[in-house]
Amino acid sequence: MATSGTSPVHVADSHDVIRVHGARENNLKNISIEIPKRRLTVFTGVSGSGKSSLVFDTIAAESQRLINETYSAFVQGFMPTVHRPDVDVLDGLTTAIIVDQRRIGADPRSTVGTVTDANALLRILFSRLGRPHIGPPSAFSFNVPSVRASGVITVERGSGETTKQTFSRAGGMCPRCEGRGSVTDFDLSQLYDENKSINEGALTIPGYSADGWYGRIFRGCGFFDPDKPIREFTERELHDLLYKEPTKIKVDGVNLTYEGLIPRIKKSFLSKDVDALQPHVRAFVERAVTFTVCPGCDGTRLNEAARSSKIKGISIADACAMQISDLAEWVRGLDEPSVRPLLAALQQTLDSFVEIGLGYLSLDRPSGTLSGGEAQRVKMIRHLGSPLTDVTYVFDEPTTGLHPHDVKRMNDLLLRLRDKGNTVLVVEHEPETIAIADHVVDLGPGAGTEGGTVCYQGPVDGLLASGTITGRHLGYRASLKQEVRKPTGALEIRGATTHNLRNVDVDIPLGVLVAVTGVAGSGKSSLIHGSLAGRDGVVAIDQTPIRGSRRSNPATYTGLLDPIRKAFAKANGVKPALFSANSEGACPSCNGAGVVYVDLAIMASVATTCEDCEGKGFQPQVLDYKLGGRNISEVLAMPVAEALEFFGSGEARIPAAHKILTRLADVGLGYLSLGQPLTTLSGGEQQRLKLAAHMAEQGGVYILDEPTAGLHTADVEQLLGLLDRLVDSGKSVIVIEHNLAVMAHADWIIDLGPGAGRDGGRVVFEGTPADLVAARSTLTGQHLAECRRVTGRAPGV
Repeated sequence: MATSGTSPVHVADSHDVIRVHGARENNLKNISIEIPKRRLTVFTGVSGSGKSSLVFDTIAAESQRLINETYSAFVQGFMPTVHRPDVDVLDGLTTAIIVDQRRIGADPRSTVGTVTDANALLRILFSRLGRPHIGPPSAFSFNVPSVRASGVITVERGSGETTKQTFSRAGGMCPRCEGRGSVTDFDLSQLYDENKSINEGALTIPGYSADGWYGRIFRGCGFFDPDKPIREFTERELHDLLYKEPTKIKVDGVNLTYEGLIPRIKKSFLSKDVDALQPHVRAFVERAVTFTVCPGCDGTRLNEAARSSKIKGISIADACAMQISDLAEWVRGLDEPSVRPLLAALQQTLDSFVEIGLGYLSLDRPSGTLSGGEAQRVKMIRHLGSPLTDVTYVFDEPTTGLHPHDVKRMNDLLLRLRDKGNTVLVVEHEPETIAIADHVVDLGPGAGTEGGTVCYQGPVDGLLASGTITGRHLGYRASLKQEVRKPTGALEIRGATTHNLRNVDVDIPLGVLVAVTGVAGSGKSSLIHGSLAGRDGVVAIDQTPIRGSRRSNPATYTGLLDPIRKAFAKANGVKPALFSANSEGACPSCNGAGVVYVDLAIMASVATTCEDCEGKGFQPQVLDYKLGGRNISEVLAMPVAEALEFFGSGEARIPAAHKILTRLADVGLGYLSLGQPLTTLSGGEQQRLKLAAHMAEQGGVYILDEPTAGLHTADVEQLLGLLDRLVDSGKSVIVIEHNLAVMAHADWIIDLGPGAGRDGGRVVFEGTPADLVAARSTLTGQHLAECRRVTGRAPGV
């Protein structure tokens, strides 16, 4: 009991920090810090300094691992495996909710509405108020088949009489496209060679070789002669080959199911996201299959009954196709006491979209088409109205893809989450977001092996005076170039109408650095990628993930490994294949992966470091071969900056490798290890890796989509230097960008807007950055004018 005027602090309230002691994950160097709970903490530092290793791979990973262990073994079998991070002590953890930039799974039936609560609430609303009434909420779902079940039930009446009735449950799925909104057309010449027989290998579908399992089924089905060329098939035989429904057969005494090629391809290939397929399978799909809007539902995914039920003349298909800001206004105009709580919940969800800067989307937008920044903000919608408190929210650069005008709204949302009593951890480079932090942890001082230490922790004011790289650059503002280059020509765009573009005519200057600006959703990517990508001489580099497996790394992706393997082979008098983890030199125990995956039946598989090769991925005898005193495993462990010096002179001098490494260093990836799996790279890192690879091409025009994503302010200057060198070498560079330093450094700006979605799609300014600042007629011009400093200092610092 209290004996004085003030009550003592309860011991349960004393756990007010997350304590990290001895963190060594990735490049972290045994660091120890304390992070205040129920506060907004921003983690800063140059790219590769260890921010993600500390926040995601240590704190969030351990929180998730401990929570997963509370579930039964059966439930854990459906969860991803999270290993215990390399740290001595983690104390004071709370439940971690990660809101990262990973793209939302692009299932063919996944939309913005289905990945949030909006679609479910809308279906309930139409089932209550829609006229004519067609059924329960499932009747408006394109994920539920039109006939879900049928049969006979016995109904007993009060008089003792019994009757039998058939019943069915209706869903809203369009029967033609099965809820996908598009139908497929097959180029049969890409499925088989009509001049060959089945036994001669006529089938050209990946995995359908004559010697494989499918070849055995097609040879033994008995529906056609496997030795007869397909061009000689009768109409019936060709139908059985292509379209036959599932049929039980027996081949060599084994009971099997035969199914035509078309339905089998639809199940095995087209039921998945095309981008998630293996490269050779994806190439086949793109070559053999054409996707067109479903004529049965006009792309709405819904059957006729679902489209017929309306509220005030609006069907659920019309509602989902509306811009969300317009849909929010329509819902606000509905006044029905019987569903007032439902309307309030739907209104709150839709208003959250608008508040977070995504009001230009529609609920029927496929989730796989969202950018990384848009996907992260859509995930935030789920948490804004959450009743949960005292949890840890972890964000990965939430301002990515945001115009400076939208950054303040994002900051307000982060503060709202904090003010509900949550701990908010943010990895960020944006100065405006760093400025609102209660606590800052600055890692560095450099990247890769040069980083991994805590350079500063404390309030923002202390960071400004700390003298760290982040502290020195935090107060700097963009500066306009004193002189701009003169164009040497122009690329014409006429009548552009992609997405929200309104018949746009614009000339893109050549021979200069062009910045295409505007708020998120204003039409920048629609204009540039929709009108220029694909033209001769145009190299378009966007932020779509690099397609590859966990075996892919910067060395394999850029072609760097080829000259290195040949140099190792020449120096040691052996075959180059020995120095590939995917070929003869691979460790037989782990097949070159460096880890062994153990299947634990109903539990998730566990990855453990291969004991035979100790994670190196190569056979022991391969590691005996040296080049410049290093073996192939040691070379792949080198960061780009070290490898650049290693292969630049001496016994290990390889001009071809040095050339590729120079390009990697030029794009700011000097800290990456040559053998780091591509699956571990951020979106910005992957784009810069693609840029380094494409710089070897002969294209005259480069299109870059937000190349500063994931870049520290100190690294932007290096990127601008690279862009300048590209332009000075005779290239034309078009950059879609929100970074004010890039805008200020451009020779020409094309600003789209004035707003997003329906309110955008027009060119609102064309000219030099100085003219844009002088006019201040657009949101971009206003922010550039507020943040610029006309000094001799280089832009970006």
